Amino acid sequence: MAITLTNSAAERVRTFLANRGKGFGLRLGIKTSGCSGLAYVLEFVDELNEDDNVFEQDGVKVIVDTKSLVYLDGTQLDFVKEGLNEGFKFINPNVKDQCGCGESFNV
Repeated sequence: MAITLTNSAAERVRTFLANRGKGFGLRLGIKTSGCSGLAYVLEFVDELNEDDNVFEQDGVKVIVDTKSLVYLDGTQLDFVKEGLNEGFKFINPNVKDQCGCGESFNV
């Protein structure tokens, strides 16, 4: 089981954490939402929970709870800039379908 980061995603997370001035890493999770059922959640982590799994790459820690890991195993987190838009992109091999707006998915 693994979560990976591209170089651009790792650099962006490092920048966010440095600007914030504190934090253990970045939590990647899921929540029930949207028309396809599940949506990604990203948030800073200051303390680990008992059921957290920690993946580290390029000095960046990504934390995923055990429940979310079932849906996120093998996911690569990327940071992309397309024109005036920029943001994180999730490359998740478990996704079977996603809504037209790209905000939610199902497995």
